Parts: sequence; structure tokens; C-alpha cells
Amino acid sequence: MRGVVAALFVAGLVACTSTPRPRPAPPGEPLPELRLAPAALGASVSLAQQLVFAHEQDPGGPRSLEALLEVDPAQLRLAGLALGQRILTLRWDGSHLDEERDPRLPAQFNSALVLRDVQLVYWPADAVRAALPAGWTLEDGPARRTLSKNGREWVTVRYDGSPRWEGRTQLTNHSEHYQLTIESHAAE
Repeated sequence: MRGVVAALFVAGLVACTSTPRPRPAPPGEPLPELRLAPAALGASVSLAQQLVFAHEQDPGGPRSLEALLEVDPAQLRLAGLALGQRILTLRWDGSHLDEERDPRLPAQFNSALVLRDVQLVYWPADAVRAALPAGWTLEDGPARRTLSKNGREWVTVRYDGSPRWEGRTQLTNHSEHYQLTIESHAAE
């Protein structure tokens, strides 16, 4: 029974991360991948997180996932756990993204999008700006960050904690039509 529940959770998670049907604006242009080096974070962090995904195309409603995120100058490591079972492990060294995934995690789940969102939320604004293609802008304030192109907000990030990796963070992806809420605290 536990395996069936985990499989249903994974299916719901994919509904939150798969590419939705395109809307008239923007016309199919993807968000840029950042691919920033772990050292560009400028700090080492170890976080325990509760993630809640809400996607407009998921009739089952928001899905939650526990995660452990560690970043040091050499590597980013992220482990995703559903119902106490590890379903995903990502490792990023600045040039190669390695993943271990549960066989129940469908192929359309894209780990590169997870890396992009983590970096957009946590990496310093100057590092993110330097990685953006021409035409993209990043506005950054104490409690809010926005990724825009041609005057349109594509992603909005709101922070309740200080430093930004502690407390509650909410990422709204207007382009891919999902919201991610992250509750973080220092891992023990």
C-alpha cells in the first residue's frame, strides 16, 4: 500500500513540474537555465525543507515533499523524500547535473528545472543577472525578487526569512503556471 501511495504522490509531483499547455503570452519561449556554480552562492548551507507544489493543471491540489538541500563551494546536493522514501537525489558541481531517481518518477520530470528554481531563489542577484541571456532582467529587493522579460514578470519570489534561505519563500512561476512554497530551516 505504501508503494501505491508513493506512486500516486510522484504522479502528482510530475503534474506540478511538467510543462503545461502554452498560453498566448509568452509564445512558447522557455525560461532561461542558470547553471551557476555552487561557489557562486558565496556561502555553505545545509537546509531541511518542506516544499508545497501547486500547479493549475493538477486537479488533486497542492502536493508536498520533504527535501534536504546542501550547498558548499564544490557541490549542490538535493534529496527529495515522499512519504519517507527518497525519490530523487540531485548533484550539481557547476558543470554536470547528476541525478538518481526512483523508477516511479516519470521521465517528464525535469531535474534541470529544479536546479533552475533553486538557483533563482537562493543565488545572489549579481550571479543570476550575469547568467541571464540578453533581454532578461532580475529585480531584487529585501523581500521580493522578479525575473522579467520585455516588461512582463515571468517569475516572482517572495521571502519572509532573513537570511533568505531560512523561513518561508514563495516562488510563483507565471510562465509555467505553478507555485512553490518552501519552508526552510537549518538542518541538524
